[in-house]
Amino acid sequence: MPDLEEMNRPATNPPGRPRFHLSVSARWTIAVLVVVIALIVAIWPRQAQSPAPAPNGISQSGSTAVPGLQANVSDEDMANARLQAALEPCPVPVGPAPVGSKLAGVSVPCLADGSQVDLGAATAGTPMLVNIWAHWCGPCRAELPVIDEYAKQVGDRVRVLTVQGKEGSENPFLSLNLLSEIGVRLPTVVDTESKIAAALGVPRVYPATVLVRADGTVAAVLPTVFDSTDEVAEVVDKYLGVAA
Repeated sequence: MPDLEEMNRPATNPPGRPRFHLSVSARWTIAVLVVVIALIVAIWPRQAQSPAPAPNGISQSGSTAVPGLQANVSDEDMANARLQAALEPCPVPVGPAPVGSKLAGVSVPCLADGSQVDLGAATAGTPMLVNIWAHWCGPCRAELPVIDEYAKQVGDRVRVLTVQGKEGSENPFLSLNLLSEIGVRLPTVVDTESKIAAALGVPRVYPATVLVRADGTVAAVLPTVFDSTDEVAEVVDKYLGVAA
């Protein structure tokens, strides 16, 4: 039987098994290192992301730059785009803008030829439908042919003018391409500095339609999408008193 001295002697590790003792601070250090390594693994980049699709489905692959994807488009490319679009001429001044006209003094470029259009003077005396769109806007693509068909129905009783809004105006080449693709040749101006939107009180949504009285005052601002010519004719009759 072991004596009392042997029983009270501290236990020792078996031979060949050294005993390790970690302090509390050492354990915390290891835990922090594990967390740091996990974070590095989580945020380490896996692979480059694919580029965003180009407007109108144009591919960005290849070594040749596609005209219009950048703001700088050659004069030749622009001339060809204008020739293909074959837009109707923008309105020309018929007299001074009426007193109180919201478009008085608003001058913007014509998409058909790049000339400046004094909208207040060029649209005086006739009720007007202004349709504001952008070349990258899907609902605009669907609505523009409806506006075009309405313009054919109403004739010269209501002037129909379309506007490429500020968002997208830096690339009129793409605007021309859109109108060519959908076969819409309505007179079109480019609101490069949001002058039209500001003058008519149009929210930054696309598409938007504004009905303007013959004296240049605003009858209605309609940030909506028209699906048929009947819908357009209804609001024009309601706000401008002109039946299609």
